[in-house]
Amino acid sequence: MTQTVLLALDTSTEFCSVALLSAAVDTADLARAEPRAWVRHEHTGAVSSTRLLPAIRELFDEAGLALADCNAVAFGSGPGSFTGLRTATGVAQGLAFGLDLPVVPVSTLLVCAESARRRDPAATRVLAALDARMDEIYWADYAWDDAQGEWRVVHGASLDTPERLVLPDAPFTLGGNAAAAFGARLPAAAAARTVDPEALPHALPLAYAALRAFHAGRTVPADQAAPEYVRNKVAQTTAERVAEKAAKAGQAAALANAAHDPASREGRP
Repeated sequence: MTQTVLLALDTSTEFCSVALLSAAVDTADLARAEPRAWVRHEHTGAVSSTRLLPAIRELFDEAGLALADCNAVAFGSGPGSFTGLRTATGVAQGLAFGLDLPVVPVSTLLVCAESARRRDPAATRVLAALDARMDEIYWADYAWDDAQGEWRVVHGASLDTPERLVLPDAPFTLGGNAAAAFGARLPAAAAARTVDPEALPHALPLAYAALRAFHAGRTVPADQAAPEYVRNKVAQTTAERVAEKAAKAGQAAALANAAHDPASREGRP
């Protein structure tokens, strides 16, 4: 009998979410017992980065385990809060580098699907949809494959307005907070078999999905772990702002010169 210890982190929302799983594996027949789990899921707003490491230490202490017992580190790779995604990615990378461990990136939308199915076993087709702000939605479509014991991606993570979500071709659960955020503007809510507003990014369903990925070998080295933003840009970089400011200043100077140049006024009434 061997033991797999997996640490899962998610700071893609206003919650600091950490889970620790300890799963016993019988190497003779690969039968796996239900893992033991320890969780911290706290509303921290914009200060998840200050709470993440203390929460990790608390879970290992509570479980009677050490960081050295860990076999892999998983994190919610996005989409979600840009700052939050960078926090979880950075901490996962730092721990994995220090402990020489593989990293398991897990889509936050897949976590929504995993969450929905863990509460409702009939939720085998899940349209995960999260409020992306700026009048848009992050969404993806997943189907549970019983034969493989894993989610199949029907439509990968996308960014659209509420009206443009592509409805699944089978009865589905709508997971996530998009229905609450957009109401009647979201046709998927009325079309869904059921709506699960609690199917949100959370470290515990993330950990269960990551444990399967780890055993299947779907990991990356620490230096290859990266956020999945989906929305490429929400703000200009400093260089872009400086360039835009310089361009506007140049245009203003050109207009001012033209206004004082008699030749430029020829033909005016």
